[in-house]
Amino acid sequence: MYSFDDLQSIAEKGLMEVELNREPLALFAPIKYLLSSGGKRLRPVITLMACNVFSDNVQRAVEPALALELFHNFTLIHDDIMDGANMRRGQDTVHKKWNTNTAILSGDALMVIAYEMLQKSDQQYISKLLPVFNKVALEVCQGQQLDMNFEKEAFITAEEYIKMVDLKTAALLSGCCSIGAICGDASETDLNLMNSFGRNLGIAFQLQDDLLDSFGDSNVFGKKIGGDIVANKKTFLLITALRLAQGNELDLLNGYLNANDIDPEKKIAGVLSIYRDLKVDFATEQLIEKYFSLSFENLRKISLPEDRISVLECLANKMMFRNS
Repeated sequence: MYSFDDLQSIAEKGLMEVELNREPLALFAPIKYLLSSGGKRLRPVITLMACNVFSDNVQRAVEPALALELFHNFTLIHDDIMDGANMRRGQDTVHKKWNTNTAILSGDALMVIAYEMLQKSDQQYISKLLPVFNKVALEVCQGQQLDMNFEKEAFITAEEYIKMVDLKTAALLSGCCSIGAICGDASETDLNLMNSFGRNLGIAFQLQDDLLDSFGDSNVFGKKIGGDIVANKKTFLLITALRLAQGNELDLLNGYLNANDIDPEKKIAGVLSIYRDLKVDFATEQLIEKYFSLSFENLRKISLPEDRISVLECLANKMMFRNS
């Protein structure tokens, strides 16, 4: 079995070898910039690991794993534009460093490069990989649209939010697990369990990301804390606060949400104070634990010895018990 570090090295090496020395330089320079900015490479590692639990031949999952990471980075470029985010992985976002038009076009090119990489996969798996990859790509777009729709809606339920997260974030992790399992020749039953493992882990992961955005350390998290609060994003934290707040506290919260000229730092501090008073952070942690536990239940039903799936358990723990 390969270790996390082994698989991470394989992913990094593969990304370094992606052909980006193309013309015009202005199109590909932002892509090189983003890919060289680091990142945990969780998605390609999960893909390779999902293959490795079923097969010792991880090489046949390398190209699909890289394709998924390239696609993920494409979504980051466009998401940062839509969110108005100026920092990613501790440095300027692509649209901040260049401009919005350049970022859009470089993102488009990166998605094409992702498909180029997928096309290099072992031909015996292409017919199974392509539908999964396409499904993931479309679901991510659907989830992003729902996320934007929520910005215009006054009331969102927790169930609606989870559905959005399932599409926007969890779909990609479940796709990594499914594609890796396909390359490992997993049975249909185990493939479905891997898919569910990725789905539930992905939901827990996004909830954890939301929690860190409000309660994390910006020096460790890699981006400014409170970005979701400033943008009035309908995260589970805000949805829960709006449901629990009453009287003056609800008026104060709505005041922060509707203020157009308030100092961002004051808004962040005020909303966080309400979150703490309502124990929104605790409610979020409970929901994270629910989906994290579900992911482990799926994993432990897979027809493999414990020592084969333990690497995925370790990775899941690494993802969830993080501060960045």
